[in-house]
Amino acid sequence: MYSQEFKVAPVKIPVQQAYNFTPIIDIEASEIKNQGNTGTCWSFSASSFIESEIFKNTGQLIDISEMYNVRETYNAKAWNYVMRQGKAQFSEGGLAHDVLNSIKLHGLVPESAFTGFMTESTSYDHSKIVPEMQIILDNFIKNDKNSKYPNWKTSVDSILDIKLGKQPENFGYNGLFYNPKSFLEMTKFDPDNYVTLTSFLHVPFNSQFILNIPDNFSNGLFYNLKLNQLVEVTDIALKNGYTLALDCDVSEKTFSSKYGIAVIPNKIEEQEKCLTYIVEESNISAEFRQQEFENYNTTDDHLMHIVGLVKDQNGNEYYKVKNSWGTNSDRIGNDGYVYMSKPFFKLKTISVMVNKKALNEDLKKELKIQ
Repeated sequence: MYSQEFKVAPVKIPVQQAYNFTPIIDIEASEIKNQGNTGTCWSFSASSFIESEIFKNTGQLIDISEMYNVRETYNAKAWNYVMRQGKAQFSEGGLAHDVLNSIKLHGLVPESAFTGFMTESTSYDHSKIVPEMQIILDNFIKNDKNSKYPNWKTSVDSILDIKLGKQPENFGYNGLFYNPKSFLEMTKFDPDNYVTLTSFLHVPFNSQFILNIPDNFSNGLFYNLKLNQLVEVTDIALKNGYTLALDCDVSEKTFSSKYGIAVIPNKIEEQEKCLTYIVEESNISAEFRQQEFENYNTTDDHLMHIVGLVKDQNGNEYYKVKNSWGTNSDRIGNDGYVYMSKPFFKLKTISVMVNKKALNEDLKKELKIQ
């Protein structure tokens, strides 16, 4: 008889690491606002982006009015709906280029000149505006001879005047008087200096096309890049001091405003854990991205503003994304910002808007951008 002692190697249990972020790039941006009960994230995102561009141009951080361009865009959406005889989406939604389109036609105003509040309220609520306008538009489209609204433009304007206010013709700012066009000139912001970039497989790369998503009512054009190019352009823009307006999907459980994080865990059972601890993320291919877009798992449901880059203690990089859901809530963490991993960005980004100057010359030549 004899005994033998067996030595069992200890099992290494991975240590859970709570996120610890270090800034890499942090570009000047205005304070976080709250879009309230509205679908106007497109204006809050684009306006914040424009504020950073104005700061880059002038050194002034100007609080511009989101609702001025929302009001003008509601008129444009109404016209589109009527001319398409009701066979188009009519909603609060839009895209960043709609703000640029509004600025080209109607100029720009500061928040102090047009708040979009007609009462003492400080919280936006547009839940009744679009339904009220749609009743008028549908009535006109049906060509009802007994219609109360033979002149739908006047009726729509009346609703917007009551709910949001009349557009200012002249206003004071820092001791000087402006109109919307002269104020735009003072900011040195040129809406023609911007392009929208995306990455999909159903159109050729380096081509320009109309992306068929519901909120693209104005038929805005997108430049199509390879997926890795889209990430590279975003990184280079940030490194050169340019921010980007972001259109993306935030319906995933792993996008959390409460924890201020957006990631794509490799294991589905880590969907909750990944909100507070570093996990291995999925490797996102262009094919999988396209599949998720075509089956509606990726939709254009929210726009935000990329203002920087951070890294965790393992060296993984995340975009610092400014949201528009405020800061004073138990559902809002990270001071209202969301740190978005590059896998999440690759899978869930619809598009980014950026200054043409942020693109390298070779890319501009490939895309035929002047």
